Amino acid sequence: MATKAVHVSDVPNPHTASFSLYSKPIVSEVEHSPKFVVIGHRGHGMNMLQSSDRRMKAFKENSILSFNKAANHSVDYIEFDVQVTKDDVPIIFHDDFILHQEHGSIFENRVTDLTCDEFFSYGPQREAGSVGKTLVRKVNGNVVGWDVELDDQLCSLQEAFEKVNPKVGFNVELKFDDNVDYKQDHLIHALQVILKVVNEHAKERPIIFSSFQPDAALLIKKLQQRYPVYFLTNGGTELYSDVRRNSLEEAKKVALEGGLDGIVSEVKGVFRNPSAVREIKEANLSLLTYGKLNNYPETVHVQRLMGVDGVIVDLVEEITRAVDETNMRKGSGGVEKGENGGIELSFLLNLISQVIQH
Repeated sequence: MATKAVHVSDVPNPHTASFSLYSKPIVSEVEHSPKFVVIGHRGHGMNMLQSSDRRMKAFKENSILSFNKAANHSVDYIEFDVQVTKDDVPIIFHDDFILHQEHGSIFENRVTDLTCDEFFSYGPQREAGSVGKTLVRKVNGNVVGWDVELDDQLCSLQEAFEKVNPKVGFNVELKFDDNVDYKQDHLIHALQVILKVVNEHAKERPIIFSSFQPDAALLIKKLQQRYPVYFLTNGGTELYSDVRRNSLEEAKKVALEGGLDGIVSEVKGVFRNPSAVREIKEANLSLLTYGKLNNYPETVHVQRLMGVDGVIVDLVEEITRAVDETNMRKGSGGVEKGENGGIELSFLLNLISQVIQH
């Protein structure tokens, strides 16, 4: 079912006595930097358990281990998915459902239906000698073992703030189920819980909020003004009943009408509609991308030429190295296109356009 659109004017002001989360006013400190940003996807990269590429199974995604491994490279941010447990604890986990195997049977629970203690009973345990529930994952309809070279415990948002290298920023994706029709009160409560942890523990760490849930993105911007908010979109590569999610044009409308700071698009959506980059930038919005094509230095370079502001990547080491090398060649201020830059960009865009159609 389509989620009812939220009108920002209908949302209570977060600084009223009955709705306040903060002991002091939050002032806007949104900054638009010309620096090309590299963001580690779920830390050092998502786990692709069916892949033959060992790099996609090196570290447990969305874990303190993965976050700190990413921070060893020149990433600007790490991206991770935040959900709220039944007892109001923001935890970090991507999937809507968590699965475990026991005595040959598979058990499945919605993450947000679990308490914090129940959630942490999965996977490696903190207490020496304790054995957690064996995590498995559903991949293309098949259940596979969640086997990685270096495993780690599940973690909370507060733990991430406390244990992850403070030099790296956080791209906090506000995770909600695409198939659930959320009421506004539910969204507001979940966002309040998350904001409380951020407000108490972020200190000077840079933060970006993002969400595929349009109303969650609009609400988090209404609830605070300190941190940038980006609307996540597939850019038309998949279709949803909520039309706001179905194109870069609709994403731009959501961002402008809600006073958001930018858009994060699936990279294929950008390559299929390259003129949208100029339109988004002319609207004074930032543009980031995500997707498997961002694991190729060539496509990252093309996006830089196009004016994209940054990329979310799985192959953190390889892409940060490529971006650093480009910075050294061209200067830290950005890519110098030169008189042939337009020809190079046109050629590469045409090549990539042909590739993604197949």
